[in-house]
Amino acid sequence: MANITKRNNSYLIRVSCGYDTTGKQVTYSMTWKPEQAMTKKQIEKEVARQAALFEEQCHNGMIGRNRNMKLADFCPMYLEIKKDVLAPRIWHEYGKTIDNLIIPLLGHIKLTELKPAHVQKFIQYLQGDVRQKKNGEIDEAQPKLSPATVRRKLTVLQSILRQAVKLDIIPTNPAKAEKLTLQKVVAPKIEIFSKQEAAQMLECLEQEDIQFQVIVQLAIMTGCRCGELVGLKFSDFDYSRNKVTIERSAYKLPGEPIKTKPPKDYEVRTITVNQHCIDLVLLLKADKERQAEKLGTAWIDGDWLFTQWNGEIMNPQTPTVQFRKFLEKNGMKHRKFHSLRHTSATLLLYGGVNIKQVQERLGHGDITTTNKYLHYLAEADEEAANVLQDMLIVQKNSNNDKDEQRSRNIV
Repeated sequence: MANITKRNNSYLIRVSCGYDTTGKQVTYSMTWKPEQAMTKKQIEKEVARQAALFEEQCHNGMIGRNRNMKLADFCPMYLEIKKDVLAPRIWHEYGKTIDNLIIPLLGHIKLTELKPAHVQKFIQYLQGDVRQKKNGEIDEAQPKLSPATVRRKLTVLQSILRQAVKLDIIPTNPAKAEKLTLQKVVAPKIEIFSKQEAAQMLECLEQEDIQFQVIVQLAIMTGCRCGELVGLKFSDFDYSRNKVTIERSAYKLPGEPIKTKPPKDYEVRTITVNQHCIDLVLLLKADKERQAEKLGTAWIDGDWLFTQWNGEIMNPQTPTVQFRKFLEKNGMKHRKFHSLRHTSATLLLYGGVNIKQVQERLGHGDITTTNKYLHYLAEADEEAANVLQDMLIVQKNSNNDKDEQRSRNIV
């Protein structure tokens, strides 16, 4: 039975777990401090709950093994657990956040002693100016972290502590959102090409090389992510049925070769494309065959649609760079390559395609992700109403002017 002793504004909880091999009594203790707003009855109930939870952990052996484990000691365990769960690029980014921020700021604290107050200080640090160099100077070349970026860094810490809860190392997650105060994040506006802009872009595209034509056409027609497009092989196409199967995505980590993985959310899917896309892919295939014949043994045949000069798979960042230069050259407003995916989704919904079909086509694991495009349809509907209103008002005013002129002529 746990022993509870009140000490000023806190409570000392002790649990005896028998005797060790030398005959010495094994006792563990913890301190719990109630929140100021809690009533006497709430305090009594909560301290009893904390004591029961602590006693259970002691008897299960979790406190004895892990009570002195620091956050810095647990992080490598966390990354090992998550290595085959997170996407490689995300896992790499999590590792950078852990090494550059979480361990330097919080790594010295024991997991069992980490409190929401520590996490809040971590947030306040990120919301401040984190551009300071080791010599104390501010790196003006680096921007301050946006509220969205702060939340992304916090997400890593929350994930680490959730894992610690799952392993019964700590009873609760001190980084739960409801325990913290964060700056409001303004949802970024999704950038899309209008119908007119998309038409202009496709017209300009005809002047580009066949490989760039194909990747942009497929981006608009399929709505695929950039990595999914770069990961396409000619064998993924069913040329008689005008279909393409998306079953891999290319990615590149610093200092490592280009690799592929399953699509995001493991959404392997087959998409129907139009005949024009199929014709372009066949032209690209013939072009690759000519390149392979020309280079001979220097050509590395991987059946990839989008390649480097020697047949190796294209760097997944290349389309972004090429697309930026293409827009600049043709005097078009800058948008990211990913905007082609947004444009594809929006144009499908404009055309009356069912939202479930759009979800499956884009490979969204959750339809709520697809629902965000409905907002733009609502905006377009409001714009259409305003256009009609303006037209009718102009028409009405014009008719009134004509009636007034007739009246003058009669008089």
